Amino acid sequence: MSLYSDASKNELRTAALARRDGLGVEQRAAAARALAARMPPLEITSSTVVAGYAPIKSEIDPVPLMQSLAARGAALAMPAIAARNAALVFRAWNPGEALVRGAFGIFEPPATVTQVVPDIVLVPLAAFDRAGHRIGYGAGYYDRTLAQLRNGGPVTAMGLAFAVQEIPQVPALSHDVRLDYVLTEAKLFSFGK
Repeated sequence: MSLYSDASKNELRTAALARRDGLGVEQRAAAARALAARMPPLEITSSTVVAGYAPIKSEIDPVPLMQSLAARGAALAMPAIAARNAALVFRAWNPGEALVRGAFGIFEPPATVTQVVPDIVLVPLAAFDRAGHRIGYGAGYYDRTLAQLRNGGPVTAMGLAFAVQEIPQVPALSHDVRLDYVLTEAKLFSFGK
């Protein structure tokens, strides 16, 4: 049983998103470059698949980090919504390749692109805490996806955020999947496996 109501979780989400939205375009671009320069301590081999995402609204842009990971040998992928209330699927992607509007208007690789299983998932979020919990946008796609992926083997989940999205405590529920890391422009938080 959570000490928080759904209303308080929505309030925390709204406040964190307002702080994120308050960042200027250049601040957001500089933060995305800082993520790539910080280079998290991930083991990357030629068989590593890293799944990012196409940023929406004022989300931090993962593409500079993805390009840095690709330069170290990783293959890249992007998520796609296959069905409402289902886990995401991941499709191979390379920087510069065209994306199409999918469900909810979010850009994703076309359905004709090969599906892959990621080893590392870069996760967008609304808010996070120092225990590895996140608040997403409320639809549960990443919680379902990470739970499903981890049933098949080890998968590293790294939340990407601006430092202003940190909150003291996320009202996590039993179905909420913890992150292994959160990377901001200012710091890397590690939560262990």
